[in-house]
Amino acid sequence: MTENQIFEIIGKEMDLRFNQVANTIQMLDDDNTVPFIARYRKERTGMLNEKQIRAIRQRITYLRSLEKRKEAILKSIDVQGKLTPELKTKIEATSKLQDLEDIYLPYKPKKRTRATIAKEKGLQPLADLILIQQTVTGTPEEYAGKFINTEKEVNTAEDALSGACDIIAETISENASIRKEIREFTFSTGLIVTAARDESVQSVCEMYYDYSEPVSKIPAHRILAINRGEKENILKVTIDLDAAQVLSIIRKTYVTNEQSIFTEYLIQAIKDAYKRLISPAIEREIRNMLTEKGEEQAIKVFATNLKNLLLQPPISGKVIMGIDPGFRTGCKVAVIDQTGKYLEGDTIYPHPPQNKYKEAKNILDRLISAHSIEIIAVGNGTASRESEFLVAELISEMKAKHPLSYIIVSEAGASVYSASKIAQEEFPDLEASLRGNISIARRLLDPLAELVKIDPRSIGVGQYQHDINQKKLHESLHDVVEDCVNQVGVNLNTASRSLLTYISGLTSRTADNITKYRETQGAFHNREELKQVSGIGINAFEQAAGFLRIPGGNNPLDNTSIHPESYNATQSLLENFNIDDIHQGGKGLADKLKSSLDQVRQLSEELAIGEPTLIDILENLEKPGRDPREDLLKPIFKSDVLKIEDLQEGMILKGTVRNVVDFGAFVDIGVKQDGLIHISQMGDRFIKDPHKVLAVGDVIDVRILSIDVERQRIGLSMKGIPKSGNASS
Repeated sequence: MTENQIFEIIGKEMDLRFNQVANTIQMLDDDNTVPFIARYRKERTGMLNEKQIRAIRQRITYLRSLEKRKEAILKSIDVQGKLTPELKTKIEATSKLQDLEDIYLPYKPKKRTRATIAKEKGLQPLADLILIQQTVTGTPEEYAGKFINTEKEVNTAEDALSGACDIIAETISENASIRKEIREFTFSTGLIVTAARDESVQSVCEMYYDYSEPVSKIPAHRILAINRGEKENILKVTIDLDAAQVLSIIRKTYVTNEQSIFTEYLIQAIKDAYKRLISPAIEREIRNMLTEKGEEQAIKVFATNLKNLLLQPPISGKVIMGIDPGFRTGCKVAVIDQTGKYLEGDTIYPHPPQNKYKEAKNILDRLISAHSIEIIAVGNGTASRESEFLVAELISEMKAKHPLSYIIVSEAGASVYSASKIAQEEFPDLEASLRGNISIARRLLDPLAELVKIDPRSIGVGQYQHDINQKKLHESLHDVVEDCVNQVGVNLNTASRSLLTYISGLTSRTADNITKYRETQGAFHNREELKQVSGIGINAFEQAAGFLRIPGGNNPLDNTSIHPESYNATQSLLENFNIDDIHQGGKGLADKLKSSLDQVRQLSEELAIGEPTLIDILENLEKPGRDPREDLLKPIFKSDVLKIEDLQEGMILKGTVRNVVDFGAFVDIGVKQDGLIHISQMGDRFIKDPHKVLAVGDVIDVRILSIDVERQRIGLSMKGIPKSGNASS
């Protein structure tokens, strides 16, 4: 296929125009980043978003790889002298890699098999005779006797017939049409069957000790659960299907003359082909296909949850105390100011074995008073519940002189950060154990800025994340972080190296150079100064500039997402409407102009910019420096503690969604253990995908459905909750 033919295929598959696909691929080939293309090249892509652009990138990569594989296969078959015009046409028309490999299988160089050994013994003509099934007289043994050759270890007629059947079995197994039909039959009618290797062993896989489910219907999370059980040698997994029907599929192709004297041997070869060669291969392929399906869904779940977590609204303008709870080693405490600067820290030992409860409260009291702390962020790990009691009690005692509140914060990945090179560079004078509490506090101040310092896989908002392809997971999560960082934008003068690394067009090296430039030259006053940084060339500047903000700089446009390439058009627009101060004059301008499509088109032509770019400029002028996260609901802050023993069935509470998986969502309702809303309890209608209903960070009303104190499990429901939302927090 030519490149244009590939573009047409992608356009048809994704319901896009040819130019949308061609322009997007050209920009990707020119090393433009996905965020840059989506934000600043809307005219060329026809308003495609990041998801669509990445889908195009993934598909063009697949189809180009397919074409390269076709070239290699054609060359291989041609060298063998077996390439016919019909075969070449068939290969060139193939659109799936699996179908291509099926076609290539008979020509693929292979190790010595039973069939190749039989061919070496000169038994191919006998195999051909059996396959042709001519009506001949005599017995199979009489014909096979002609191939007896003791030098080649064909000592009897039965040896000859057995070898010929081996050749036939391999020929059948390499028939692309047969393999495709059996693969489709297996997928549509087969059952995944699991059994325990030892039923006396207790494990989380017990529901799969005697289990079966149609291959075509098994959901992604069960695929991965079964794979884990098999990997841990707890489960035996097979695919069960009607073998008689499969054999009939092969027979209808190969058994054309039931009266042939060779029919018995042909049927024997068919059974051997399926049992020994086709069935194991198809089962592996189906299992691999299911695993890919499970991994793809798990990665999608992780990516969706990560995006919602990263885009949680920052709690700005507050002095925050972070507490990393612990028993034997104590609770690490840190105080940060409104900018995230570390002010002071300490270690308290309120819990066993030290039990210095009163001393711990006194230390916290001193820190709160000394720094006018407004919010306490408590990590949700070991000793979290006990630390929460301590904090709630202290807040109650201090409310008259110093009102404050607390919140439970996920500490997933905090230990990873503590020991990282980034943490060492940020706090070289602190021990690793004293850095996690700072991270916990900063996660509340600005979740995005803090969480980008941690490998996304360590943040813990996925399902079966350790059982899936880590390379694919890393790539997907990197894309999510990249999208989030560029969607929000970063302050060029305060952004950490970790944050800058994710900016479109920047690398680890250029991010380092930016931080070094700030240290030696001071703050940036405008975006143009970025060109003075080593490694920032014309292309890097073009890709990065629009995502970097400079509050209080020389040019107020530098604190917007308006790209410098559009500054002249923006200035003309401001002059057109007699606006001197974009912080005042831009209000209402976007709505006013967008209400008149003709006026937008006219302005677009006058300013020589596209309509999408003009609308983006108008929205930026209306709210310059706006953080898109500001419109989201703030997290729930508390002043007292709730225990699982306080819960009652039917009680309605407010909660925060912590994780969304294929079978439901886990919700923090203020007790140590998150409650589970099963997918069946998410609404009065059928819910296929929990992500269509809930997202990480959502604040929702839930009803207590069940409580298991012994197992620390809480069942929740979203059904039957009054619209007034009279829930307690």
